Amino acid sequence: MSRTTVAALMGAAPLAISEIGLPMLGLDLPGQEVAALPSIQAAGEGITFERGQRFAIHRGIAYVPVNGILTPNSAVLERFLGWSTYHGLAETMAAITASDEVQAAALLFDTPGGSVVGIQAAIEAIRAAVLVKPVHALVNPLAASAGYWLASQCSDITLTPGGWVGSVGTMLTGAQPMQPGSGGDQVFIQTSAHAGAKRPDLSSEEGQRLSQIRLDQMEAEFLADVAEGRGIAAGDVPGRMSRTDSDADGGDVFWGQDAIDRGLADGQETLAEFLTRVAATYAPQPQPQTRRRSGAYLAKARAARAQASL
Repeated sequence: MSRTTVAALMGAAPLAISEIGLPMLGLDLPGQEVAALPSIQAAGEGITFERGQRFAIHRGIAYVPVNGILTPNSAVLERFLGWSTYHGLAETMAAITASDEVQAAALLFDTPGGSVVGIQAAIEAIRAAVLVKPVHALVNPLAASAGYWLASQCSDITLTPGGWVGSVGTMLTGAQPMQPGSGGDQVFIQTSAHAGAKRPDLSSEEGQRLSQIRLDQMEAEFLADVAEGRGIAAGDVPGRMSRTDSDADGGDVFWGQDAIDRGLADGQETLAEFLTRVAATYAPQPQPQTRRRSGAYLAKARAARAQASL
């Protein structure tokens, strides 16, 4: 029986993903669509996400789940696993930005990262929203690599206890056919004269050199975006991502006060505390209901006022 994995759908695209998420690439696609995402509680009230719904508006706040391995526009992964896409997030943020109903947004992160391809569309959409209204990020419990790339563009970042951020950097996975290949035959792959970087041979020094150039350029954009989003000097970002004195040892993940001290997050709260605070800040307070007076009561009141004026 044939099987389709997440990795097969993503192909050999460059990745910004934490090692935590690598096993997820081997998952088989389920045979049926994902059920609706779990509801959350805010200020004692339930917020429900309908099946296929990318965000929910509750009392003036747009709640946006950012889940799973992130891809540019994989409708299959979004439909069958409920995972977010960059195109979907860009459309969501554009709608939130334009909505008079929405006073603020809360992006709820639970992602190890994903593809590098397409992420700039979501980055720009979050930045555009932040210029118009507050966009809060809640890491519950993971915003790693491409996930942190997105979260770093929000107005602020809150960690739930045990929440992880970081894993800044890019990577490439690949497999070279070795002899004997499929069916006992060696497999040959050849590219045109000026397309050596089209499919680099990662088993050779030249192939690794070509891939490294591409990865380093993508990492430079990643670091620059984090620096801009978090207000950190660009030259300081690599060092803050390393637990040693060497910037080359970056790409680590951090949590709790350590992440806050490094400037990667702004605070720590439980999910309930974060949602209650956000709701109290932006949600309209219910107005006390006035008791409706009957016509007879109002007539008596008018008569009493007339009598008093005599």
